[in-house]
Amino acid sequence: MASEIRLAFSHPSERSEATATDAPLDRISVRDHTVEVEIGAFQAERGVTQRISFNIVVEVRPLTGPIDDDVDRILSYDKVTEAIAYELADERLNLLETLAERVADRILLEPQAMRAFVRVEKLDRGPGALGVEIVRSRDHVKPAEALIEEVPHPELVYLSNAAIASPFLKGWIDQLEVLGRPLICCVGPADVAAPQASHPLAQRRIDLLAIEQNAWVLAGRDARCKVVDTRTELDWAMRNGQICVWAPSKIVLDAVDGPSAKGADAVALASWFAATFDAREMLVIGGDGPTDAPVALRSVPVTQAEL
Repeated sequence: MASEIRLAFSHPSERSEATATDAPLDRISVRDHTVEVEIGAFQAERGVTQRISFNIVVEVRPLTGPIDDDVDRILSYDKVTEAIAYELADERLNLLETLAERVADRILLEPQAMRAFVRVEKLDRGPGALGVEIVRSRDHVKPAEALIEEVPHPELVYLSNAAIASPFLKGWIDQLEVLGRPLICCVGPADVAAPQASHPLAQRRIDLLAIEQNAWVLAGRDARCKVVDTRTELDWAMRNGQICVWAPSKIVLDAVDGPSAKGADAVALASWFAATFDAREMLVIGGDGPTDAPVALRSVPVTQAEL
């Protein structure tokens, strides 16, 4: 009995270890993640915020093959904290039990997640922490369609080299920020000849790196622009209001149908990327796009200050 009581009040990671099955699973954890939110069934809890603490352990299926230090191959901690943020923002809740259940269900929508231990505690309702802890597995997760989150539709903008150098650059970014949609910028290579390789695969990497070099040039022109290269970070940035500049190597090389990366095809490459991220249109500043682009294109000359 003493060991059961100790386990009941220990961290969810110990409970996970104590109830492990024969199938080997890895674990990731988020400890003492604290947010302020309005929650509770009592009248005294309405109209005020209180601190809520989350301790979560997710058992995940071990990866097959090398990780290769690749964030897109693992279940990111951001997916856990985003599940918390999404459920807290969805509606005001009365019960910690409801919140814990919804957070666990959302985490278990991730393909790697097999079991989730969620402890949620109120820190301001008494001299100690008052909370609930649940365990949920994939066998009990709700149908995915019941928890589908609206996918953000980013604003995609392709900036030519003339646009990157333009004195209007800051003003354009100001205008696009006001739209309130996630903003992702794409660029082509700089106006200098890239090194040439005899092998096409080597040349493709060189061409992609030339685009990434120019992405850093754009980031240097405006501190709001952050160069990102993984789907995980792009997804996080879109949900958190960070302006991105796409570094294409990883996503293009990982794609089964990756398009050309030659400098002359840079706008087509950007439009392909726009389609993969469900953008409704792509704004091209200082250039023209292909007539068969997979998304609607709108072109603006670099001499036009208003978009």
